Amino acid sequence: MSEGLRARKKRQTRRRISEAALGLFVARGFDHVTIAEVAAAAEVSVKTLYNYFEAKEDLVLPPDEASPQRLADITRARRPGESAAGAVLGHLRHELRHRDRKVGLTAGFGPVFEMMRAAPTLTARLEELGRQMTDALTAVLAEETGAAAGDQTPRVVAGQIGWFHSLVYGEIGRRLVAGEDPATISGALLELLDVVEETLSERTLGYATREE
Repeated sequence: MSEGLRARKKRQTRRRISEAALGLFVARGFDHVTIAEVAAAAEVSVKTLYNYFEAKEDLVLPPDEASPQRLADITRARRPGESAAGAVLGHLRHELRHRDRKVGLTAGFGPVFEMMRAAPTLTARLEELGRQMTDALTAVLAEETGAAAGDQTPRVVAGQIGWFHSLVYGEIGRRLVAGEDPATISGALLELLDVVEETLSERTLGYATREE
């Protein structure tokens, strides 16, 4: 079904606001730009801006892209014969090979990452997002494996998956700030995931394998 005129205009407005915000944040720093300045740069009212983004941090980390359910959703969608860790490893490899914007492998993302790292509220949001992802994944693993109430295995496995997921994002950011190009970073991170997979225990790699 083709996109309607109203939906297209909303998408274009949202994109214009986001691009204006990132341009100002990168140039001046996240904490030194006001919502009113972003609205003016995007040529919309402050009220309109808040219709698209509920909080200033959402301009950089929109909930529909930086979702607490990311790891849980990847795990729920795993194929028969695939484990939770295997599903997340495979998903990350796919994003890296295709240089997906979800992992920041797009031209010009280095300054954006550096801006995010310099803003305490954004780093706090990222840390909280990581915790929420791990909690959501823990709940899915516990439910799907039928783990007993006192069984800590789902949380431990979820913690390990959350760790290497965060490791990938952190390494991408470090390399982008250092000036490496997306193709080089993609290759290096695919090698890193191979090392991660070799290092994880068999129990972690096989945990919550979906039945054939």
